[in-house]
Amino acid sequence: MFLYFAANAYGWKIIEGTFGASVLFGKIPLADPYNIVQILATGFVVGVDVLIGGLIIIAFYALIGGRVFCSWVCPVNIVTDLANYLRRKLNLDSLETNYRFIKRNTRYWIAGIIILVSALTGVAAFEVFSPITIMQRGIIFGFGIGAAVLLAIFLFDLFGVKNGWCGHLCPLGATYSLIGSFGFIRVLHNHENCTNCMKCKIVCPENQVLHMINKESTSVTSGECTNCGRCIDVCDDNALKFDLRRFIKKD
Repeated sequence: MFLYFAANAYGWKIIEGTFGASVLFGKIPLADPYNIVQILATGFVVGVDVLIGGLIIIAFYALIGGRVFCSWVCPVNIVTDLANYLRRKLNLDSLETNYRFIKRNTRYWIAGIIILVSALTGVAAFEVFSPITIMQRGIIFGFGIGAAVLLAIFLFDLFGVKNGWCGHLCPLGATYSLIGSFGFIRVLHNHENCTNCMKCKIVCPENQVLHMINKESTSVTSGECTNCGRCIDVCDDNALKFDLRRFIKKD
């Protein structure tokens, strides 16, 4: 975010543009694959440089694996992490309503519906209200009425569903889940070291991916894993670490 800000404020040429489409070092195009799909659905064409930028992003996140964009790049984390911090402090995770009325696969349906709406309206639908775009523009140029979207996400994550936006609704997260399913850098679980304390599942924003805990030694293979490393940070048993993906499971 600072580099984007510096490009506008100081004329730096490291990375310019938006998360939708950027230029790295003034030469290398980068583009959001989901944004490209929306534009193509509207019937418009995109330039070859944009297509190349989309392929670069797909290759990068497919190689690294998981939703690394979501945990390490997306600026909306500033809002959602604050909401989750307050949830823990206010002990709101114990509410029985958590996880009950929105399923995690809802984000995939939303991603598909947005593409359909884009095709019907001729407008890249998600970009109209994307909190990612709103957050970036707000930090660089100042917040306006769009801040209401960020406030709604904050309140939803705080009082509604834990990790509600990122884990249940965000169509971009759904896109990177599919891309990251093929990645090689993964969290590896060592069953022999695990004491089943479950600290990892408490802090994991997508704890369903840790189904192997205290069961078998294997890699987290789900693309829904954000590779955030929080589970590794809290594990006192040295049972979790980043490693190359294991395609053969060990008992």
